[in-house]
Amino acid sequence: MRDAGGWLREFQEAARARQDRGDPDWARGARLDPAVVRSLQRFQVGESGDGVRLNRAAERTGDRAYAAAVRLFVAEEQNHARLLARLLEAAGAPTITSHWTDRAFVALRRGLGLRLELAVLLIAETVALSYYRILRDGSGDALTRGVAARILDDEQRHVPFHRDRLRGSMPRPAWWLVRTAWQLLHATTAVVVAWDHGAALRVLGVGRREFVAEQVRLFSGFLTTLRAEHART
Repeated sequence: MRDAGGWLREFQEAARARQDRGDPDWARGARLDPAVVRSLQRFQVGESGDGVRLNRAAERTGDRAYAAAVRLFVAEEQNHARLLARLLEAAGAPTITSHWTDRAFVALRRGLGLRLELAVLLIAETVALSYYRILRDGSGDALTRGVAARILDDEQRHVPFHRDRLRGSMPRPAWWLVRTAWQLLHATTAVVVAWDHGAALRVLGVGRREFVAEQVRLFSGFLTTLRAEHART
């Protein structure tokens, strides 16, 4: 577990490393299966939010270090959108302006307080862990693997960042109620993503059931860790 100051320093270090590293070699181009193109277009839309509501909610906590860390988190998500847009461009494919799954997530998060918004956001971040790992390991295109690896490095930081903000004391009956509702929403999301991106997942060597099973394992592990942290606080 880290406090807000620790997370702020980690995000700052990641930003400096990203600047020093620079962009991938877009000129090499990318060869993508049409199903993977459609999948990437949908994920690119989901990564392209402006983060205004989340930034405002973080500012309202009065924790300057946390608010600054959230701004850097949002910047990383926006950079993911930029990387995916450039990858699609390298493959000769356009971006899209909207998709129903992104609209559903935005509607679900709208009007929630910070803790509930983070709870919903963590579901998307957990899905991203599997998706970009599968894209990195399953793509036959070097540029795509490189972009997926960069994004996955960030996503592996995002989940514990949000988890640490959500840790805290919670009575056992309330925790089990929250856990059940959270797992149900996550499982529903995982099934929807597996169905919506099933063709791309097959191209990348993963079946729908395998994707959902991995998601269940990841999220169950996350909840176990969070519960253990609740017990220590």
